Amino acid sequence: MGPAEFSADLIGQWVGQYLWPLFRLASFLMVIPIFGTQLVPARVRLGLALLMTVLIAPLIPEVPQVAAFSADAVVITLQQILIGVGVGFALTALWQLFVIAGQMIAMQMGLGFASMMDPANGVNVPVLAQIYTITITLLFLAMNGHLVAFEVFIESFYVMPIGMEGLGQIGVWDLAHRVSWMFVSAILLALPAVTAVFIVNISFGVMTRAAPQMNIFALGFPIGLIFGLFSIWVLHANFLPHFEQYTRETFDFMRQLQGQP
Repeated sequence: MGPAEFSADLIGQWVGQYLWPLFRLASFLMVIPIFGTQLVPARVRLGLALLMTVLIAPLIPEVPQVAAFSADAVVITLQQILIGVGVGFALTALWQLFVIAGQMIAMQMGLGFASMMDPANGVNVPVLAQIYTITITLLFLAMNGHLVAFEVFIESFYVMPIGMEGLGQIGVWDLAHRVSWMFVSAILLALPAVTAVFIVNISFGVMTRAAPQMNIFALGFPIGLIFGLFSIWVLHANFLPHFEQYTRETFDFMRQLQGQP
């Protein structure tokens, strides 16, 4: 065996054993909330992905033996990126669900103009959506959700081994349909507060019809705001059960996406 042949085989072995798991882990860490936000520098995320790759590379099943610079290797690399981004998007949908619910409630009660910069995503969101984001981030970390997320993701190396097969057409369609789950769950979360404020607006409409000389804009806006804040306070009592249910559904979907029963 000549030195060139030996080095080519060695490169192929390294690519298979370390680089493909690194692509899957790094793309997952770049997408998920908390770790994948702009608050965490890309170098930190990459370092974490490298550390996790070194730890799990000896534990994962055998990788296919293909040449390091062949077309098959490129296809396998793209599949790993798609798996990491897809499973990470499932977790991101959990965060955006609460952001959408906060925006719905804020718009209905007149707090839509009270927006602030979201440091995680780099866009302006209503203050209420930011409060919900901070709340679920603290709850997620307190429940060790990040550890469960990594555990579920690392299981993907066993149920969806590194190879030419990836998420497939069914997995991509499931991810696309996940957006509808996100909006439906956000509406269910925001519905009580939105309904309460809507009833207040209807009652003010009846009062305006009965007494047209009353200035509805001067009177109705602050009362609608107070009722909205009151309904948010009442809803916070059931915040944890909702969050727990949506988190469980998200982890179940991540397992389903990977082909687990």
